[in-house]
Order: sequence, then C-alpha cells, then structure tokens
Amino acid sequence: MKKFFRNAVFALVLLFLYAPILVLIIYSFNDSKIMGSWSGFTLKWYAMLFKDRYILEALYYTIVVALVATTVSTIVGTLSAIGIYNMHSKRRKPYLFMNNIPVLVPDIVMGITLMSLFIFISIKMGLTTLIIAHITFCIPYVILAVLPRFNRLPENIFEAALDLGATPKQAFWKVLFPEILPGITSGALIAFTLSIDDFVISFFTTGNSVTNLSITIYSMAKAGINPKINALSTIMFACIMILLIIINIRSGRSVKQTP
Repeated sequence: MKKFFRNAVFALVLLFLYAPILVLIIYSFNDSKIMGSWSGFTLKWYAMLFKDRYILEALYYTIVVALVATTVSTIVGTLSAIGIYNMHSKRRKPYLFMNNIPVLVPDIVMGITLMSLFIFISIKMGLTTLIIAHITFCIPYVILAVLPRFNRLPENIFEAALDLGATPKQAFWKVLFPEILPGITSGALIAFTLSIDDFVISFFTTGNSVTNLSITIYSMAKAGINPKINALSTIMFACIMILLIIINIRSGRSVKQTP
C-alpha cells in the first residue's frame, strides 16, 4: 500500500511538472490561434516559424553564441580542472569554493554584475558581450563536469607514463586525455545546453542589435499568445531533451566502465 501511495504521488508530481509542456506541444499543432479551442491538426505554425526573418536571425545568434561559448568554456574549463587537480588539497578548496559561487548565485545577480562590468570598462553591448557572458557562466559547469574524472584516475598515472618512456605531450594525449574525455564531453554538452537555454543573463548583457531565441520568445509573448511561440518552444524543448538524454547516456556508460 505504501509503495502504491509513493508511486501515485510521484506520478502526480510528474503530471504537474510536465502537463504545461504537454499542452504547449499539443497546441503548437493546433490550426486555431486561440488557446483552448482545438480546430484541427496543422503544421502551418512551424512553416511560418521558419519563414520569420526575425526568428531565424535570433536562431543564428543563438547557435553562434552557443558554439563559441561551448568551445572556449570547454577548453578553459578543462585546463582549469587540470590545474585545480594538481594543487595541494588545502590550496584546492578556495578555488573550488570560488568556482561554485557563479553556479549558486542567482542568474539575475550574475546578469546585473556582468552588465555593470561591461559598462564600467566601456564595452559596447552586443554580440561580444553576450559571448563573454555565456563563456563566464559556462566555465564553472565544465570544471565541475571534468574534475570528477580526475578523482577516478589511478594515482600517478601521468608520472607512470613518463617513466615508461612517453614524452609529456604523449602522456597527456594518449594516457590522460582519453580518461577525462567523457567528462569533457559532458561539460561541453552542459555548456551548450545552458547557453541555448539562458534568458536572464542574456537579457542584461546583449544590445539592441543582437538577440537570442529566449529573448525573442519573451518579446513575442508580451504582444500576446502567438502560436509560433508554441512551435518555437516545442523545438527548443525537443533539442534540450535530446542533449540531456545524450548526457545521461554518456554518464551511465562512464559509470559502467568505472571499475
């Protein structure tokens, strides 16, 4: 009886969480513009979506920012994780504490802080500031994804490779890098997902000439419920879900491979 009650409560929680998303997805295929009135199945909102120049431009900037931010944050985050791992445990703690601050600080505080910094150093708001902001909040997540892989490594594996005749470059690329690659991949996927999904920080750090999909959806929603918003939100939700599934599958494989 207790097990049935727990399962029922869990099912109700899932229904409460995902019912709005399910309704949004269903009405993205509704022929009517009015929410709550089903007029038949259609794909016209998706067709209109991909003919909207404003949305396509926002999609372009979203992908460009996400790719650049993911690439830079993955490289910097991986190098930072290597440096933190090689520190003494007492020196490592302050750096881990500082790395966790951007993760725990509310997005609105992070956004206002970055906006104030850009204004203080006289950087014009636009694509550059948006990319810098996304790199800034993605790096801590990459570090947190890569560091656990080092904790699973055999002790002194790098020194052992050097003792067996490998050069430092060979020891890194042929011994160390393959071991931490799953963490690097997970960190990159997380960074890409966060960049696409971000709204608050982007809102404070972009200019009038540059906008991403999250800001575009917000701007369109202020004018009223537009079925194209449902279609765009459905596509974004599907992309994020695919990335999360890939992350979970890779994490599961990494756990199974760990002795």
